Amino acid sequence: MIIGEKFLLKNETAFKLYQSFAKDMPIIDYHCHISPEQIYQNAHFENLTQIWLYGDHYKWRQMRLFGIDEKYITGGAGDYEKLYQFAAILPKLIGNPLYHWCHLELKRYFDIDLELNCENLPEIWEITCQKLKTLGVRDIIKKSNVYAICTTDDPVDSLEYHSLIKNDSSFDVKVLPAFRPDKAINIDKDGFFSYIERLSLCTGIKINCLSALEKALLSRLDYFCKMGCVAADCGIEYIPFEKADYSKVDKIFKNAISGKKPSLQESDIFKTHILLFLSRNYAKRNIVSELHYGVERNVNSNMFDLLGADTGYDTVLSDSVSRLAELFNELDKREELPKTIVYSINPNDNLMINTVCGAFSERSVKGKLQQGSAWWFNDTKEGMEAQLKAMASVYGIDCFIGMLTDSRSFLSYTRHEYFRRILCNYFGCLIEEGEYPLNASIGDIIKNICFENAKKYFCLGENK
Repeated sequence: MIIGEKFLLKNETAFKLYQSFAKDMPIIDYHCHISPEQIYQNAHFENLTQIWLYGDHYKWRQMRLFGIDEKYITGGAGDYEKLYQFAAILPKLIGNPLYHWCHLELKRYFDIDLELNCENLPEIWEITCQKLKTLGVRDIIKKSNVYAICTTDDPVDSLEYHSLIKNDSSFDVKVLPAFRPDKAINIDKDGFFSYIERLSLCTGIKINCLSALEKALLSRLDYFCKMGCVAADCGIEYIPFEKADYSKVDKIFKNAISGKKPSLQESDIFKTHILLFLSRNYAKRNIVSELHYGVERNVNSNMFDLLGADTGYDTVLSDSVSRLAELFNELDKREELPKTIVYSINPNDNLMINTVCGAFSERSVKGKLQQGSAWWFNDTKEGMEAQLKAMASVYGIDCFIGMLTDSRSFLSYTRHEYFRRILCNYFGCLIEEGEYPLNASIGDIIKNICFENAKKYFCLGENK
């Protein structure tokens, strides 16, 4: 048995904490990339390949590292052939979270205790194919005890499926949109002008100047709010902070939509302005701002040309968080700083993020600014432990809003279990080493981190 009752729980205290306070708490998945359309349609997958390998760049990256031909990864090979190639490498991923995640998913959704390898694949294939016939994505969500989901949505998205889900009385899980305006911020990226045209068409606003862009973005933000939006996300390579007067920002924008490529400084000026503008308006609407930074995207240009973005060719960008403090301070001076979650892909930023966030607190708002859960390449046992330790040491871990999947797979809710086991093991070790007493407070702390804090932070009431 790979996933036993005491998996990742190294002592009896950790086991008792998990069983008593973490195991049965509902899930709030406040940042993910799953499809609301598939949720509404209760989509079914024919086999494990479709639900695992059709869109998971974590698995693709490992397969490529082992030299597997691309036809078995994103190419035209058959589903069984693709899973066979993945099964051939999975047993070799000792120390990699994929090994744990995959076997957690096999255990929780298919009641399979076998290791996925080439020898066991025929049996696993047969069992999973049979169970997937009656296991739609809504069934997976309900089986996972999910309370609320925040998807990731572009300002031009119609949100029609969010509306349909909201009005469907047969499904009581909250499925809310999250505002993700990256394409309107990244003025230096190819496709910026064509995106502005799409935003103009969507809003009916002729976007020929900065004020028109701001008006269009607010129009869509207000629409998202009407649809239940509680969070806005931004994925950016680094945090800029380069202020300029309004007329200069307006000129930079007008030049960009006329085809002139902005300089690095001009890009930073524009991005700073839009980040400040949106943040102020998030604060007015009580929208949580999520900042994901530190990623250098698409470093392999050949594969980007072949496969496009989000296919496994991103890496860690080393950058200081000093401008983060400047951004927050500028907003805080005018009492326009929204609740904010900060994610860096660089683990060296853990301590700095926690100290910066700790410098901006507000009465009656618990953990107003805080570091998000260990993200992407840090979404590992070691990465989670490091993030928890940094937060506990210089912040206040009882303020933490806990785990998210950040996933495109409906089976990834087991990552919440993975996190909760690591959390309880961390606390259990502190208790058994005499650094903290085993008292009533620890149960409340665990429940807060697993569910209660996120529910309050995102203002997720009982009504759908």
